Amino acid sequence: MNCPACGRAMTEMAVGDLKVDACSAGCGGLWFDTWELRKVEENAEAAAPLLELKPGAAIQVDPERRRNCPRDPGVVMMRHFWSVKREVTVDECPQCGGMFLDAGELARIRAEYPSEAERHAAMQSLYGNMLAELTKQH
Repeated sequence: MNCPACGRAMTEMAVGDLKVDACSAGCGGLWFDTWELRKVEENAEAAAPLLELKPGAAIQVDPERRRNCPRDPGVVMMRHFWSVKREVTVDECPQCGGMFLDAGELARIRAEYPSEAERHAAMQSLYGNMLAELTKQH
């Protein structure tokens, strides 16, 4: 599979019992098949090698360019925020559900919420505020 950001061949990296595709010879991007990113999030220690992956010095990618899915040729991935903090955007294929992260984005996702409890509290707060607004309107 070729990297959707720089076009170089991606290699598989073991993360616990998962195999994640990494652009280790290029831009440092990561490809996660459906639900793999969530599973990697749950296993912080096994994902350490992914956090150490760095882009090649001469590799330049346009972070604003829309990308095609490496699994579904011709399908343009959708870009959206990873969490309610709206700090990190990810590219997700609307057909296969795979996600592509640019170099450094996995570390930024990890930094958003140091613990699962903090992530859960943020989601509860967001949905609580949304429900309160809806209740006021009716």
